[in-house]
Amino acid sequence: MSVENPHPHAHSITLVRHGRTSYNAAQRLQGQIDIPLDSVGQWQVQQTAAALGELYVNPVLEQGRQVVVSSDLGRAMATAHAFADPLGIEIHPDERVRERSFGDWEGLSLSEMRAKWPQDYKLWANYQGGELKHGAEPKDEVGKRGAAAIMDWSSRAGSDTDLFFFSHGAWISQTLQTLLGLNRIHDDFSSLISMRNAHWTHLIPLDMPDGSLRWRMIDYNHGPSIAETEKWEDPHISGR
Repeated sequence: MSVENPHPHAHSITLVRHGRTSYNAAQRLQGQIDIPLDSVGQWQVQQTAAALGELYVNPVLEQGRQVVVSSDLGRAMATAHAFADPLGIEIHPDERVRERSFGDWEGLSLSEMRAKWPQDYKLWANYQGGELKHGAEPKDEVGKRGAAAIMDWSSRAGSDTDLFFFSHGAWISQTLQTLLGLNRIHDDFSSLISMRNAHWTHLIPLDMPDGSLRWRMIDYNHGPSIAETEKWEDPHISGR
């Protein structure tokens, strides 16, 4: 870490969503239930690990280092291992990177939630907090702990360090909205689209002329090229 830099920070930050699980495939709300990757998810994370290596590791392998932080839930850890293990990188579990808790709704399908609590479901779908009546973690709390984790790790890292966080869809979305000041909901605009399984977003720092630091998101919901084909949800099918 350079002592001359008044705002020490990482070289880049990449936030990666875990691969597919059986709950994802069945449209069930996972929250903090520790669901493993399914067979498709295991294949997805291998494709993502290779793509991340080509984009962000191989070009700088001789110049920098990588630090991997992961949610302690198994699906995120498995995704992190697919990337980190071939490179011999240690994984740092961090509870602050866990998915948002959805309380009593965890494990339920969207159709079950809509049938049992139609009004609360509608409020949730319209970003009006219907899930809070069922013990869900408030969004601002998710954003605060996510932002705290990113600021902590990025400030401890040197300028030669590329940071990789392996986490979950709601956590990534809410953390980014908190960090980028996108929390306000407009009637005709909602929020960031939920990231697909085993996709990522990439941020780089800008050292401003006045000495302050700004982070810029230059990629969102990015995945391997094969994710644009039908094979992403079924690797065994034939197709383009």
